[in-house]
Amino acid sequence: MDLEQQLANLPSPSERRIALRVSPAAERWVRRGHPWVYDRAIREQSHDGRPGDLAVIFDRKGRFLAVGLYAPASPIRVRVLAQGQPTKIDADWFLYKLETAAEQRQPLLQTNTTGYRLVHGENDGLPGLVIDRYGESYVVKLYTTAWVPHLADLLRGLTAVAQPKRVVLRLSRFVQRQEADLYGLHEGQLLLGKPLRNGVRFLENGLYFEADVVQGQKTGFFLDQRDNRARVEKLAEGKRVLNVFAYTGGFSLYAARGGAKEVVSLDISQPALANAMRNFKLNRAHEAVAVAEHELLVGDAFLTMKQLIANRRRFEMVIIDPPAFAKRKEEVERAVTAYGRLVRLGLHLLRSGGILVMASCSSRVSAEAFFDLVHKTAAGAGRPLQEIERTAHALDHPITFAEGAYLKCLFAVAP
Repeated sequence: MDLEQQLANLPSPSERRIALRVSPAAERWVRRGHPWVYDRAIREQSHDGRPGDLAVIFDRKGRFLAVGLYAPASPIRVRVLAQGQPTKIDADWFLYKLETAAEQRQPLLQTNTTGYRLVHGENDGLPGLVIDRYGESYVVKLYTTAWVPHLADLLRGLTAVAQPKRVVLRLSRFVQRQEADLYGLHEGQLLLGKPLRNGVRFLENGLYFEADVVQGQKTGFFLDQRDNRARVEKLAEGKRVLNVFAYTGGFSLYAARGGAKEVVSLDISQPALANAMRNFKLNRAHEAVAVAEHELLVGDAFLTMKQLIANRRRFEMVIIDPPAFAKRKEEVERAVTAYGRLVRLGLHLLRSGGILVMASCSSRVSAEAFFDLVHKTAAGAGRPLQEIERTAHALDHPITFAEGAYLKCLFAVAP
């Protein structure tokens, strides 16, 4: 399948720049490096624009402030590409940003890892764009239609930097609804390479995994938890381990290689757990994986944990890595309640002296609030935690602005 044919029908970027003036507050935020300008912050605009037009933001004195991608249907009206100095945004600029991102990920190549995030959106200077590597396959995910007119330049740059054998397009739910601005592009579309018959195989710290890059959650795998999985491996020897919200068994497989005597993977998705079983089979060359007992439990996490308690099951390590409970501000209170319930259930299943691993990927719940919640809940249950470690984002998920920080994880011993 030819890349140029796939991109032939896409619109070219407009040569006419949109001139904007924004509120004093927005001006201050942009000067400090914030990558978003909201629609409500725009005070003056030279003309209407299309998705992907370049918008130049001027300050109150008419001086250049920033340039970014314009998206008329999004509350985030402009995603800033460059600020401070006038910058020519073209194919060479995109190539430079991709080369810079690839260089920053070089240390991962020394860890027998071929699955990682190559571009982490705003935090790599390419807002609204994610590019994940899975072996020789790459997934490009768009969170704004503003990237559509620039997709050809972007993919040519990716080809130059990474020489991918396959490129798959993923679209956020918001972007999928903007059909008129997609020009025939669709979720899961193959942009380059041969169609997939099965999942894509890749390495992470010497372990093989298989990811469904066309329909799987996120772009097919939770790459952001790689370092925390490695921490679990170091702590798992001789333990019975429960992995809640296991998905395709990442934490479970690391625990097994770390010498866990028993691993239980719990998830509501039977297909995800079937993939977890395949991942275990891919790694049977590791003796510890081959001999570990691996039990799959399909069911709702809350209900199944209660059933395990009723059945008097107990573990020396409980890993709880739930989905994002709070994607909007109004969901925060419900998320906090859910986290509290999970901590209490997890502690009921954890033997004295066992390790609780509790994670959150909700950016709406701050790290401090999350850690405080876990500690207070545990203390209230009569199991005050002794911290081992607090963790955040890995090398391939850098954070450059407050709203970009979402992942936090606590490792602690419960007496």
